[in-house]
Amino acid sequence: MSYKKIDDAFIMAAGRGIRLMPLTKKIPKGMVKYKQSSLIVNGINRLRKYIKNIHISVGYKGPILAKHLIENKVNTIINTNEKGNAWWIFNSIFREINKPIFVLTCDNVTQIDFKKIEKDYNKLGCPMCMIVPTKPQFGLDGDYISRNKNVVYKLSRKIKTDIYCTGIQVLNPKDIIKNIKYTDDFNVLWKRLIKINQLYVSNVMPKKWFTVDNLENYKNLQNL
Repeated sequence: MSYKKIDDAFIMAAGRGIRLMPLTKKIPKGMVKYKQSSLIVNGINRLRKYIKNIHISVGYKGPILAKHLIENKVNTIINTNEKGNAWWIFNSIFREINKPIFVLTCDNVTQIDFKKIEKDYNKLGCPMCMIVPTKPQFGLDGDYISRNKNVVYKLSRKIKTDIYCTGIQVLNPKDIIKNIKYTDDFNVLWKRLIKINQLYVSNVMPKKWFTVDNLENYKNLQNL
């Protein structure tokens, strides 16, 4: 199998950010202030060091976020308003992409070696989907990963293990569409991938990882 370079990243930023109210009453979650700009621009700037093309979904307060993204020169903006978080795989331009892409969420603040993840993805045989884990951190929720070597057989909030999901993945949209029945929900998609042993977990973890899921997380982020 030839080595597959990853040139594209997709940031999911369509959610309402309800648990960050009142910060998200007038702006989308990705535009919440962080350092000199916003959460999402922080993510974009980190990606640009490694990734050629950056694509982002918008939904809640979409026009405001789209303007912010255009000002920051992203490649593609996809409107997924009122759609499930996996809808874009099956229904957007990505349905024709037969190569791996990074998938991230807009609320992640992370330091990660994307080249190491790319190499690990290839070493593992380029599965349909590979999730990037981290060690559980106090105060941050996540789906715990049960696996046999690198093959995931269960994701659970209740059954605790030594690693859980970061919200960072590598996946091949075309491969998924060819082999997995349509769903617009990542939780369902992962379960279907598990059934055919095509959900893998990476050996590479972020050097640093934090997620802004509620006001307490956001307060703690400002103190980092």
